[in-house]
Amino acid sequence: MKPISIIGVLLIIAGIAALVLGEVSFTKRETVVQIGDAKLEAQTRETYPIPAVAGIAGIVAGVVLLVVGYRRR
Repeated sequence: MKPISIIGVLLIIAGIAALVLGEVSFTKRETVVQIGDAKLEAQTRETYPIPAVAGIAGIVAGVVLLVVGYRRR
C-alpha cells in the first residue's frame, strides 16, 4: 500500500472518530499556591467540541487520497 493510501485511511478513521466522539477533553493541573515544599494544586477539566464539518472533511479528504492512490498505480 502506498503512503498516500495509508494517509487516506488514517484520515477516514480520524473523521469517523471525530463524528462519533464529538469532543476532546483533558484534565489540566496547575499550582495555585506554593510555600516551601507544600503545594496547593487545582485541577480543571477542559472540553473542546469538534465540529461535525471537520469530521466530514476528514472523511472526504481520506476518500480522495485513496482514489488518487489507487489511480497512480
